[in-house]
Amino acid sequence: MRIDGGCHCGFISYQGEADPAKAGICHCTDCQVLTGTAYRVSVPVDEASFKISGTPAIYVKTADSGNKREQAFCPKCGSPIYATSPGPGPKTYSIRLGTVRQRQQLMPMRQIWTRSKLHWVDDLASVPSGDSKR
Repeated sequence: MRIDGGCHCGFISYQGEADPAKAGICHCTDCQVLTGTAYRVSVPVDEASFKISGTPAIYVKTADSGNKREQAFCPKCGSPIYATSPGPGPKTYSIRLGTVRQRQQLMPMRQIWTRSKLHWVDDLASVPSGDSKR
């Protein structure tokens, strides 16, 4: 599926081909902190189809395992855009779903690091909701 999107302020935009069946949720504590919320939702895009406009800021996160991941975000508004492996070689970009224009069509199909999942995440349907303008 063809996707496109970008950051909140419009400085970064991108497009690429994503496989909707690979959209997923990560509950690891790194993703909780890096997103500033309960979990991260992303969809992978292969390097061959990924085109980006604007230069993101890069933060290299080192996991407990020693593996490194580049975390790309807009240097102007701070929107997280993607994560990928550092250095040369074939890359897959884990695009942050909140930045994808077609996000309504990309339902997560798997969850990982669920042992770090916040206990209330599975009960969101029971949380009262109100009107919003968005």
